[in-house]
Amino acid sequence: MVTASTHPPVCVLGLGLIGGSLLRAVVRQGRRAFGYNRSEAGVAAARDDGFDADTDLAAVLARAADSDALIVIAVPVTTLDDLLPVIAATAPDCLLTDVVSVKGPVADAVARLHPTARYIGGHPMAGTSQSGWAATDPDLFNDAMWMVTTEDDTDPDDWRAVAELALDCGAQVVPAANDAHDRAVAAISHLPHLTANATAAVGAGESALALRLAAGSFRDGTRVAGTAPALQQAMLEANQIALLNTLSETIDRLVAARDALRDTGSVAVIVDDGHRARLAYEQVASAPAPAIADVDPGAPGWAQELRRQAHLGHTWQR
Repeated sequence: MVTASTHPPVCVLGLGLIGGSLLRAVVRQGRRAFGYNRSEAGVAAARDDGFDADTDLAAVLARAADSDALIVIAVPVTTLDDLLPVIAATAPDCLLTDVVSVKGPVADAVARLHPTARYIGGHPMAGTSQSGWAATDPDLFNDAMWMVTTEDDTDPDDWRAVAELALDCGAQVVPAANDAHDRAVAAISHLPHLTANATAAVGAGESALALRLAAGSFRDGTRVAGTAPALQQAMLEANQIALLNTLSETIDRLVAARDALRDTGSVAVIVDDGHRARLAYEQVASAPAPAIADVDPGAPGWAQELRRQAHLGHTWQR
């Protein structure tokens, strides 16, 4: 029986909101874990809270290699070109995952800079507009969906190890291929960042009166615009192709709504479509996700079957 004490240690590279919350969550589950952060202030804050953290990347990775730790990359995608060669040189045999919000570009970077890596991508669908260690929360991932890369050539034992990490953090696992993930998050995560910023800019540009009158719809619709601009920019630009396609569809819908309002005085089409879509989301979100059934990772066709059931809205659960 695999228990928290028999799991490999977890080495978290990056102790911001997601990485720091992950460190907190796995330690609470009794797993051995330690982390790296380039910010001395961030490391000091983590240590003050009783966590094992260091600013010495080489030392942290050497420790990961010695203990055969599961390494979690929790840094912006723009830093991967500097980070991956160090991992490849110092801890080349460690299982590697990440919590970056795009998967195709990360997989490409790993293939280019650490081609022998045992890599399984991951992305927890959780977060806030805050950043840094002070914003971390061990409950951040409770009941969140956590995508775990499931390609036809994925190693089943490595997949299980990353899926167990997500489950230990309180999440439910959504198996998906990298390209399917990136198309989905372009629509349900990255596009809302763009529209939130556009709404915020238009509202703020109107007048101080408009901002004084702003209430729930403006507050909720612009929440993610409060995320640090550099973090938003890195996330959005990394998913360029999928986001371009989603943004084009959005612009087409808005142009059609503008033309209909000008020509007929009606915005019925976009309102009706959006209302039906919101009700569909509420129906899915309010019901427990069915568990993926009768799939044994490693059996013939296991990855394809996991993806098939995930596309039906099922999740991998304990």
